[in-house]
Amino acid sequence: MTGCTKVSPGCTHCYAETFAERWRGIPGHPYEQGFDLKIWKSRLEQPLTWKKSRTVFVNSMSDLFHEEVPLPFIQEVFRVMKQASWHQFQVLTKRSKRLMEVAPDLLWPQNVWMGVSVESSDYLYRLDHLRKTNACIRFASIEPLLGPLGKINLKGIHWVIVGGESGPGARPMDPKWVAEIQEQCAKREVPFFFKQWGGVQKKKNGRTLNGRTWDEMPQALTPA
Repeated sequence: MTGCTKVSPGCTHCYAETFAERWRGIPGHPYEQGFDLKIWKSRLEQPLTWKKSRTVFVNSMSDLFHEEVPLPFIQEVFRVMKQASWHQFQVLTKRSKRLMEVAPDLLWPQNVWMGVSVESSDYLYRLDHLRKTNACIRFASIEPLLGPLGKINLKGIHWVIVGGESGPGARPMDPKWVAEIQEQCAKREVPFFFKQWGGVQKKKNGRTLNGRTWDEMPQALTPA
């Protein structure tokens, strides 16, 4: 899948949209249609041709649970992920309500990690929706972090990723917000991954927190 539509403040400076729209109208280009939603059925079984095990971020340029994506197609994606058991698949969505609604109709193999985006305290409810799935690994992608989250219910959450926004117009992230999340993860023994401080010069700003980098990961499960 490619393309999406905005649903919350975390979408404001969408890197995928910026990239895709550069190519709108160029005949024959994969993004000839810009960031309009498009389902590429011809790509569905590509992972089955990749013989070497890899980690696959399923929707870096889309949202699999977009309201215009038919359930049968989502089911086909999960079927392929189950069949390609030597890969590890990471699926991320902001549309947690639809995820929760269709979760009972999906296969949940151990090599599929399911996550939701949480950019501010207003969207912590997405974790409640995620908890109602049968995913073996459930994760929170807290990026771009746009405000303090306060107390987080980490029950049933196996991994937390935090990052600041980058690029032109990047909104600032307070170090206190990040530290509060890291402390809660440590208390609950939830692996914590700090991606970046972000900003216009993200490489210069780096990714250290309290004098160190945080690259904790959940333990991958052996596919059944």
